[in-house]
Amino acid sequence: MLLGSALGTLTGSKLRIVLVGLLVVAAAVGGAFAVGILGVPSVAAVDNTFGDVTSETTEVRTDLVVSNPNPVGVRLDGVSVNYTVSMNDIEMAQGGREGVRVGTGNSTIPLETDLRNDAIPPWWVSHVRSGERTTVGIDASVTSGLLGRSVEFSRSREITTDLLGAFNSDETRPVNADSALTDDPILYVNETRGEWGSVSEAETPIDMAFTVYNPNLEPYAVSEIGYDVTMNGVEMASGQTEEGYVIPSRSAETIEFTTALQNRRLDEWWVTHLDADVRGHQVSDLRIEFYAVIELPTGEEVTVPLDELTYEETIETDIFDEGDDVRDSSADESGTDGNTTDDGGNQTDDGDATDGNTTDGDSTGDDTTDDDTTDDNTTDDGSDDGDDDDGVLPL
Repeated sequence: MLLGSALGTLTGSKLRIVLVGLLVVAAAVGGAFAVGILGVPSVAAVDNTFGDVTSETTEVRTDLVVSNPNPVGVRLDGVSVNYTVSMNDIEMAQGGREGVRVGTGNSTIPLETDLRNDAIPPWWVSHVRSGERTTVGIDASVTSGLLGRSVEFSRSREITTDLLGAFNSDETRPVNADSALTDDPILYVNETRGEWGSVSEAETPIDMAFTVYNPNLEPYAVSEIGYDVTMNGVEMASGQTEEGYVIPSRSAETIEFTTALQNRRLDEWWVTHLDADVRGHQVSDLRIEFYAVIELPTGEEVTVPLDELTYEETIETDIFDEGDDVRDSSADESGTDGNTTDDGGNQTDDGDATDGNTTDGDSTGDDTTDDDTTDDNTTDDGSDDGDDDDGVLPL
């Protein structure tokens, strides 16, 4: 009996000692955090890449690099990480994790989330309305529920495109009917112009204008101009003008019309844009083909493919900066007290050639030389001859 009582007293004493010890350690650790001896883990970098793509979703794979400034690893059920990816303030992907374990220094936490492809049309509208500019924003945070503190990380970069720039051309191109009833070329297109119209949620209009010259002694009537617009083979627009034009003898006339890309087809295009087997990863081919229905002086109508006016533009994007190593080795200097947000997160890349944000394009009619038919008809055509890295975003 006395032995049992003694053992109980001894056990109780040991238990009290252990509890007191744990409380002392917890208080010491809490005090160390409070006075800044130990720091709250912070986000050092975010590395995003695109993963599997389906007709409905696009996987976004994220490596979130957490920097632990403490000499020991940390695992607290109250520690969570969260991140959001936005494009022109439109949320494209959001993810996070609770109960994170991090060692000393930098630890990489892999995360996955799905971007819904039906978010692509609203982003596209914002991209065109912003002058073909998109700001990709990445916001992340590490939160400690135990300490009631949070460290924020923010980074943004700009991507640009120029889909219609090369369509604006003063190059003279012949229009050949390939008919025994008339001599070619029957007309010349001396100028092409194109610009975005007023974009709606449903359509993206392109306002186009052709300056057409008639070198003949008889007037020619253009009763219709048709067009087909594709992006990586996905049909985005198809139609024809609603009115005809008469091109007087030895005179020029401007033909104006509007095409309209159907925004509902953009999510289908997006899948091909990310498919490396189509044109390459984040590469697209914009193609616009034209034809004209022309009434000859004999009254006969001929449909003429306007092959010389076919427009092709290569669109390349690097949305997550996967082509550049931009991790900042000074991430540990971002403030271990966890109360600061890096001002560098507001910087943007202007999309120079090294970032992969340039667009390459040419018109198929740009291959003319000084010896071809176009340049030999200075009088007939009415034109004037005078003229690498892993893609980790830094703190």
